[in-house]
Amino acid sequence: MLCLVTGANGHLGNTLVRELLKQGHTVRAGVRDINNRAPFVGLDCELVYAELQDEPAMLKALDGVAVLFQVAAVFKHWARDPEAQIVQPNVQGTRSVLHAASRAGVKRVVYVSSVAAVGHDGSPLDEQHWNRGSENAYYRSKILAERMAWQTAEALGLWMVAVLPSAMVGPNAGRLTDSMGFLQSVKARQLPLDPGFHFNFVDVRDVATGMLLAAQNGRQGERYILANEHSSSLADLTHLLGYRPPPPAPRWVLMGIAWLQERWAQLTGQPAQLMVSQVRLFHNVRQEYSIAKARNELGFNPRPPQQALREAFAYLDRQPVQPYAACRTVHSSDT
Repeated sequence: MLCLVTGANGHLGNTLVRELLKQGHTVRAGVRDINNRAPFVGLDCELVYAELQDEPAMLKALDGVAVLFQVAAVFKHWARDPEAQIVQPNVQGTRSVLHAASRAGVKRVVYVSSVAAVGHDGSPLDEQHWNRGSENAYYRSKILAERMAWQTAEALGLWMVAVLPSAMVGPNAGRLTDSMGFLQSVKARQLPLDPGFHFNFVDVRDVATGMLLAAQNGRQGERYILANEHSSSLADLTHLLGYRPPPPAPRWVLMGIAWLQERWAQLTGQPAQLMVSQVRLFHNVRQEYSIAKARNELGFNPRPPQQALREAFAYLDRQPVQPYAACRTVHSSDT
């Protein structure tokens, strides 16, 4: 089976390429920079140029492809013009790539959305829940992009399932994602205060396996949450590393820091390390999900968060990675 993975140089995309090859599939790795071959050393895959809004390039990349794994997306929380730099590229890129898939005769599409499109309120939300909206541009982009995906797939008669990963950690991160960067900062004891964020961590390898299962076992038109059931606090992370967490930060302190960060970012163009919308999204709200549907229909069986985190910290210990820059643009789906 010939598969195209877009965003194949990203954390999830590269891990998925490896899983597909392990399962004996023929893989095209779609990237924007075909000269960067470092993520593909030793991998028997075809490297192709794939820019979502370049339809001729996408048609060429999709020629003869049976399954499209649509992973590529703009992933950043801050931009001077968030609508033009985050929201519209994700929404229009989704529409463009699905139109190209339909024209190329692709049989199946596995579309990577995010738990951002589900939302979180501390209760175990499932796939029937939709996030009604967000002031955070990245969250808004994922909500609108997935809705665009469903509208486009229905209009074109495309077989499609959507997978919704949570914060992915683990190997094959040639450049630190926001999730892996957060773990690195915790490991290096760089957080002077506990922001009270509770992230739902899942091993990136389990997400890649879940995507392959979705292509094989998923039901057309369905969403599948690929996450863990419970979130992890900073205290959970520092416990694994053997030290006490820093003191908790009051909400008003976090809001003040975030406001100053955003003002400075507008002046300098350097991404804000913390945003007001992030404080409102994450402070003292647990990210809990029901993964019963993915377990029962796909056979999804993720590592427990403690194991995923231990293995991610071990990876950071032994693997040189490029420096972390918060809120940068990458072409993978790390929520």
